[in-house]
This record gives sequence, structure tokens and C-alpha cells, in this order.
Amino acid sequence: MSVTDLSLQQEMERLRVENEGLRAELDETNQGVLALYGELDQQAEQLRQVSELKSRFLSYMSHEFRTPLGSILSMTRLLDDGMDGELSSGQRQQVLFISSAASELREMVDDLLDLAKIEAGRITISPGWFDLMDLFSALRGMFRPLVDGNDIELEFIAPPQLPMLYTDDKKLAQILRNYVSNALKFTPRGRVVVSAELEGEAAVRFSVRDTGIGIPVEMHAALFEDFVQVDSPLQKRLRGTGLGLSLCKRFAVLLGGHVGVNSVPGEGSEFFVVVPLNLQSAAEALDAAP
Repeated sequence: MSVTDLSLQQEMERLRVENEGLRAELDETNQGVLALYGELDQQAEQLRQVSELKSRFLSYMSHEFRTPLGSILSMTRLLDDGMDGELSSGQRQQVLFISSAASELREMVDDLLDLAKIEAGRITISPGWFDLMDLFSALRGMFRPLVDGNDIELEFIAPPQLPMLYTDDKKLAQILRNYVSNALKFTPRGRVVVSAELEGEAAVRFSVRDTGIGIPVEMHAALFEDFVQVDSPLQKRLRGTGLGLSLCKRFAVLLGGHVGVNSVPGEGSEFFVVVPLNLQSAAEALDAAP
């Protein structure tokens, strides 16, 4: 065997050993990747179980809280109506305080229950045809007791000629109720205006404008996230879960729309929601898109 053949054989042996080393290293790496994928799958399953447990807990807790809260509110109404005799002014004030606190707690419980239902995928949409003015009339009647005798003017602007809407009026009403309720809370005195107008040819924009404290622009992006509240002296006196606007955003998405805000500190805020005029047509167009 020549020196050249011997050198070639040695080089081939070296390359074979190096190749086997690389193959062993690759096999070890593949095993590590598979182990990592397995661990990630296990963690994902654990997170899913935790999320499911959280949703079930929120749902169970909310349902359990509703019954005693309903009883408290029923008792305060009976007392206020004088079923057990007329109340003194001091007693009436105490009953009013109990009723107000129980109503606030019920609103928090309802928000938590809605959040649990959405996260569990158990929120259903029930669209139907309805007239916009019927929705405005219902909202006006709901909030009239809150503004009568106060320094706040609540105005519903009759929209121009709009066609009938085909969407879930209860979900849409819940969004607008939350907007109006927030506007009244953060407008110690002034004006809150609710309006609607066409946006394009197939959507309608609902807007709630107020002359309240306003919100800094750096907070706008986070307002519709879970448990976010405006940091202000007025907010510290008001109780809430910080879920209201988050639920508005989630409901709007379920209705095929979106939400938004425009606000300037010291001048006021505008919260709006844009939804399709016809939820069914919007859904069909989305399904047909490539």
C-alpha cells in the first residue's frame, strides 16, 4: 500500500468517525427537541385546564352570588315601599345605601359571569330585526332616573333615516349601557350625547360623547383590556371590576364590529362601536372571502 493510499484511508476513517459523531449529536438534539415539544404540550394542557377551572369558578361564583344579591334587592324594595310600615328619613337613607351597594355588586358579578361565559365559548348571539329608535327609547327610559335632578344632561340624538338593523340588540344595548354609564360616572356636570350614523354603506357607528374629565392618550390602547381602570381621583371613589369596556370589545367582535375611543383630558371623551347593519350578510361576506 502506497503512502498516498494510506493517507486517503486514514482521511476516510477520520471523516467516518466525524460523521458518526455528528449523527450522534444530531440524534441527541432531536431527542431534546422532542422532549421540549412534549414539555410544551404538557404545559399548554395545564394552562388550558387552569383557564377552564378559572372560567368554571367565575361562573359558579357568579351564579351563587346572584341569589343572595337578588334577595337583598327585593327586601330593600319592600322596605322602601313601606310594606312593614313607613320608614323614617334616616332609615330610608340606609335602605337606599344598601340597595345601591347591592346593585353595584350585582353589576360586578354580571361582568364576571359574562367574562366566564365568553372565555368558555358559551356566549351565544341571537340576531333579529329591530328599529334603532326602539333601542334609544329603552336606553333613555333606563337612565332617566339617574339624571333627573342632577347637573348632567343626557341627550339621545334621533339619527337620520336608517334601515332596520339585523343584529343582537341585547348585546348592542349592553355595549351602549356600559358607555353611557361610564360617561355619567366621569361627568360630574355637563352633557352626555348618544348618537348613531351610517359608516360606509353596510355599517352603523354608535357614539357616546361626554364633557367629563377625559382620558390621557397614553391610556387609550389599554382601556379595552381586562381589569383596566382610569387612574383619577374620581375613579378612586367609584367601584368596579374594570371589565366593562373589555366586555364591550368582546361583544363588538361577536357582532362583527369593533370599538374605539377619542378623548382629551379636561374636555371629554367619545366611545364608539361600529357594527354591521346586517350581521348575517357580514358573516356571509367574511366566509366567502378568500
